[in-house]
Amino acid sequence: MYLAKVYVTYKESILDPKGEAVHDALHRLGYTNVDAVELGKYFEIKLTAGKQPVEAEVDEMCDRLLANVNMESYRYEITEMEA
Repeated sequence: MYLAKVYVTYKESILDPKGEAVHDALHRLGYTNVDAVELGKYFEIKLTAGKQPVEAEVDEMCDRLLANVNMESYRYEITEMEA
């Protein structure tokens, strides 16, 4: 069994209004050393080995559902779990 940790964030060229709102709120609370805030999505997916490699399957999931590839980028870590 495998555990895939998937991180999805906006691409650098895309405005992140929620991240800007959090950034502004932190400044209002006195955390003036905060330079930028980016919000994203995090997924933990448990998989068993299938017909295709786990990496290929996670890439396909991200491209088809988890990330809007026009606006977001993703990265992932895959670790093997004990049975």
